[in-house]
Amino acid sequence: MTAPRLIVGLGNPGRDYEETRHNAGFWFCARLAQTWGVPLAHESRFHGIVGRSPGNVWMLLPQTFMNRSGQAVGAFARFHRIAPAEMLVVHDELDIPPGQLRLKFGGGMGGHNGLKDIAAHLGTQDYWRLRIGIGHPGERNEVVNYVLKPPRREEQGDIDAAIERALDLWPLIEKGEWNAAIQRANTKPGSIKLQEKP
Repeated sequence: MTAPRLIVGLGNPGRDYEETRHNAGFWFCARLAQTWGVPLAHESRFHGIVGRSPGNVWMLLPQTFMNRSGQAVGAFARFHRIAPAEMLVVHDELDIPPGQLRLKFGGGMGGHNGLKDIAAHLGTQDYWRLRIGIGHPGERNEVVNYVLKPPRREEQGDIDAAIERALDLWPLIEKGEWNAAIQRANTKPGSIKLQEKP
């Protein structure tokens, strides 16, 4: 399987949204950029914040607000000739409890407006997604309010732990070893012992 050429972290721009649940994709990308040791810089032609790993993998954080994420992703993908199957989109997921991850290719979008807009601009749903669980408020009409608020302290700890587990997957994903990454991502924390970092 193809190794990714672009990682997209989803969120909303601006200080008001920095700590909200909907920005879990931004949180992951900020940590991954630290791991890479690379700066992130705003590029207006791509409507987003951009970085590049030492292994030449691009990172994009759209600054168009969540429901227009596809504008940034489409512009970037067209310019760099990146196919949808070469993208990994990292986003918050209501249907997964805080502390859990899911990695998958294609499939439904679960009502996520960022994913819907990306699919509309790319003309396909066939791209990789890394879903970071944020939990569900229980009532459908509470969802918008829920995703635009910061997690409770214990939830934030679980989400941060999940992001650390997601970072541990990067060496597998970078090599295109998706099946091994899926197995590790989709295993509940505590059921396997991850390799300790040197």
